[in-house]
Amino acid sequence: MDIPAMRANFARAAATGDEAPLYFYSHLFLSHPETRQLFPVSMAHQRDRLFAALGDVVARVDDLDALVPILQQLGRDHRKFGTVAAHYPAVGASLLATLEHFDDQWSPELAKDWTEAYTLVAEVMIAAADEAAEQPAWWEADVVAHQARAIDVAVLTVRPRARYDYAAGQSVSLETGVRPRLWRYYSPANAPRPDGLMEIHVKARDGGPVSSALVRRVGVGDVLRLGPPVGHITLDADSDRDLLLVAGGMGLAPLKALVDQVARTGPARRVDLFVGARNDDHHYDRVDLQRLEQENPWLTVTYAVSEDKLSSLEQGDVGDVVMRHVPWLSREVYVAGPGVMVDDTVSRLLDHGVPQQRIHSEVFAPSRPGPSLDGEVTE
Repeated sequence: MDIPAMRANFARAAATGDEAPLYFYSHLFLSHPETRQLFPVSMAHQRDRLFAALGDVVARVDDLDALVPILQQLGRDHRKFGTVAAHYPAVGASLLATLEHFDDQWSPELAKDWTEAYTLVAEVMIAAADEAAEQPAWWEADVVAHQARAIDVAVLTVRPRARYDYAAGQSVSLETGVRPRLWRYYSPANAPRPDGLMEIHVKARDGGPVSSALVRRVGVGDVLRLGPPVGHITLDADSDRDLLLVAGGMGLAPLKALVDQVARTGPARRVDLFVGARNDDHHYDRVDLQRLEQENPWLTVTYAVSEDKLSSLEQGDVGDVVMRHVPWLSREVYVAGPGVMVDDTVSRLLDHGVPQQRIHSEVFAPSRPGPSLDGEVTE
């Protein structure tokens, strides 16, 4: 396949802004009306996501070692939408029709390459979905507690009605009946517990229909649906290295889950957790973190504020604060939060001498995690 030519072709379509996604969805819904039920009633928050994600995924077919596990995970996950094997050719045909429509340099060679690439993607996802056919496509979970921590932040406690297996540090896609067919990723802030309870941290964001609903409209007694867990910032079962955890914003949740895992199952190790926020008020989970610190003498929590000169907490970006407490050369490192914060912190730690293979990171912001054929995001 001529991957550079495919990327250039997709870039020409993407350069049209909303026109290419509009053409794509119009073609898909007119040629295969049955696919409309897979999407939200309002497409305002979906419009460009599937189209953009398709191009992102298919253009990575030159790196199958990295792409195949992602596609397998997506294939299993997409069962929650009611996606079946017959839907994949419909989406592929609309993708090719859109790419041809917006490119006056379209050629039979491009058509062949895109067809082969998309066919490979579809085959991997369909096979993974078939292998997971005996597992639930989603799990229902009851909201048993809803605590407002700030004007725009809530902590929900949910209990799945059936066994739900996940690992500390992973993320879970959620759907609420208030926003049907809109799924968003959130990370449980605790390791798996015998009672099955999961603590979900949510920040309402401007233009975020699901996050706003979870913070302001969902309450005790409501039912959520959970998709299969995803994500990679989990602890290495074969390592007992001391940990350095660096969180910004809602990236605190998965790292708090790692702390909980150490507390519940070990092995014994030293854990330093740094939590960054703009000001004191944005440290929404401070009371519970102080409880964890008091109960576990191996845990130290350090708070940083970047825009509050009157705060008694450490001043500066969290990456800068982390570097005031060196050395970290022997640590296993986990970093989660907004992209700029993650990039800055990882860069500082690499310069400090921490080996790349011992730094694990994930961006917690709109458009994560990873490429997704439905464009799911964390709000």
